[in-house]
Amino acid sequence: MTISRREFLFGSSAAIASASLSGMAASVSAALAPGDVEVLNPRMRVPLSFVIDDSTCLVNMGHFCMPQFAECYPERADYQKPWKTWPREIPDSFVREFGEWCAEHGVKGKYSIVPYPACVGWVDRELPGWSRRELLDSLKLVRELMVPNWDIHPEMITHTRVIDLKTGRPFDEISPATMENSYPREKKSVDELASYLAYALRILRNCDLPCEGITTPGGFGNLVKPELALAVHDAVRDVYGTDLPHYFKYVIDGKESTRPKLEGVRDLDTADPKLTVNVPAGTGDWFGGWDGDRVPEPDRYATADASSGRMVELIERGDPAVFLCHWPGMYTQGTKAGFQAFQQVVLAINQRFKNQTLWLKMSEIGRYYAAAELTRIERRESTLTLRAPFDTRRFTLRIPGKANAAPAVTAGETVRLTEVRSAAALDSGNWLHENDSFVVCFDLPKGESTVSWAAK
Repeated sequence: MTISRREFLFGSSAAIASASLSGMAASVSAALAPGDVEVLNPRMRVPLSFVIDDSTCLVNMGHFCMPQFAECYPERADYQKPWKTWPREIPDSFVREFGEWCAEHGVKGKYSIVPYPACVGWVDRELPGWSRRELLDSLKLVRELMVPNWDIHPEMITHTRVIDLKTGRPFDEISPATMENSYPREKKSVDELASYLAYALRILRNCDLPCEGITTPGGFGNLVKPELALAVHDAVRDVYGTDLPHYFKYVIDGKESTRPKLEGVRDLDTADPKLTVNVPAGTGDWFGGWDGDRVPEPDRYATADASSGRMVELIERGDPAVFLCHWPGMYTQGTKAGFQAFQQVVLAINQRFKNQTLWLKMSEIGRYYAAAELTRIERRESTLTLRAPFDTRRFTLRIPGKANAAPAVTAGETVRLTEVRSAAALDSGNWLHENDSFVVCFDLPKGESTVSWAAK
C-alpha cells in the first residue's frame, strides 16, 4: 500500500481498455458492444497532472503546522520534530524558479493556497512577519505565473485549527474534533459543510484568484463523504459560479482505476446539470513529505529511464497519471532536494512518453471524463449526434468503419477536420485513419453537435 497522509480509496470503476500501440489511447467509455463508438483519452494520450498540497503565500506550512499538530497529538512521534530549526518561509524566488521550470517543460496541475495558513495570517489581509507589499507581490506572482497552468484550491481554511465561522477565530478546544485534518467528528449537513468551504473560497476570491475546486486536508470529511461531494458543488458554484466543481481528497493505489469519479449527479436532462468530480491522485508523496524533512525517492514515481515506477505503470495501462507532493517537500528545508527529484521524474517521463501523454490541470481532467461519461452518442449510418451536458477540449472518438473524405463537426457552423498521418500529430481539429476505424478529435460544445462523414 502506498504511504500517504491521505486516505486511500479502493472503489470499483468501469474497466479501461488496453492501451493502443499508437499511444496508450485507453477507452474512457464503459463496456462497449462490438462496433460501438469509443471515447478515447484526449488526443489518444494519457492525462498527466501534478498535485501540490500545503502550498500558500510565503508561509512554510511544515514549520508552522508542526507545533499545532503536536499540541493536539502529543503521543505522536512524527510531530515531535525540531520545527524551530526549519525555515519559516518558502520564498517567492523558489515559487518563480519552480513555476518557470514547469512552464518550460509543460507541467500542469493543482496548487493550493491555504487562506489562513496555520492561523499565521489571512492572505487577503495581512501575514504578520511579512510586509503588506511582500504579501501582495506573492499573490501577484501566483496569479501571473501559476494560474495559467495550475488550478488554485483552498486547502480548507487553516489546515490546522477549525475556525468558528461566527468569530473567525479558532475554537478554544484543541482536540481532533477541532483540527481540520479530522473534522467533523459527527454528522454535518450539506449546508453546514458548504458554509465552511465557502468561507475559504471567499478569501481566495478576495485575492482575485480563480477557483474551480477544493482540496481537503488529511481526513477532512471522512465521516461525511456523501455530504462533502454535494457541499463542494454548492460552495464552489455559489462563490465562483463554476459549472463543474471538482475536488481532491483521495489517493488510489494498486490496480484500481485512477479515473475521476462523478458524484452527486442530477438534472442531466436540464440546461443546468449538476455534479461534482472527484479527481484522485495515483501516487503517494515520495519527494520530501508534508514537513519537508524526508529523503526523496524519485524512482518510486519513475526511474531515470522511465522503465518502471508507479507513474510508468499508470501511463502504460492508459489511466490518468496524477502524482502528489507537498510544497514543503519540494523546498526541502531550503535544499530543494524534492524539487530536484521532481525534475528528474518529469524529464524521464517527458523523454520516454512525449508523444503518448498530455499535461492537464485537475479541472481539465475532471471536465474531460465528465463529458466522456455523460455525453449521449447516437449513430445513424455515417452521422453521430452528440448531446453533451458539459463542454470539453480535445474530445477524441474512435469510430468503426472507413471515411473517404474528411469528417465534419457541426455545432452551429460546420468545420471540416484536417487529416494527420500519426497519433502523435493528433490534436483538436484533426482526424486519423486506422485499419478498420478512424479517430476524430475536436472541441466538444455543450449541447447538441454532430460528426458526419462519407462512408466508403
